[in-house]
Amino acid sequence: MKKPFNFLMLPALLLVLWLLLNDTLSPGQIVFGGILALFLAWAARAMRPLRARPRHPLKALKLLGHVLIDVTHSNLMVARIIWLGRKANATPGFIHVPIRLKDPHALAVLACIVTFTPGTVWSDYSATQGILTLHVLDLKDEAHWIELIRTRYETPLQEIFE
Repeated sequence: MKKPFNFLMLPALLLVLWLLLNDTLSPGQIVFGGILALFLAWAARAMRPLRARPRHPLKALKLLGHVLIDVTHSNLMVARIIWLGRKANATPGFIHVPIRLKDPHALAVLACIVTFTPGTVWSDYSATQGILTLHVLDLKDEAHWIELIRTRYETPLQEIFE
């Protein structure tokens, strides 16, 4: 029962995306979008040898809330730096964050979170050492950033994926 449901999630999302992009609910678009979505989902299965097994959906929603708050806050801080220019006293720099995540899906989500947050860039990750290198637009306290990444993002991702 669960396996067909999991397989049909991607085609359903692709069909909804197709209909939204075409801005129509005509029967022809629904049929064509459904066939296209099923074919794309079937073709994509071969590219995903390792399946994600996320657990704790409520923790995932809580993490999403934290990310939305952090992205909003970062947008405001980056806008402030842009508007004030040199007066903002921004100190860009690189930091090295020790990461305990091993699951590739959790690492991918962490990369998305860091990249989507204005003012931060995922620069490098050493899987052998477990060290993430980030570039931060306004690096005032390195320990604060390390603590933020580890407690706000890494710990929930471990609970969700590992």
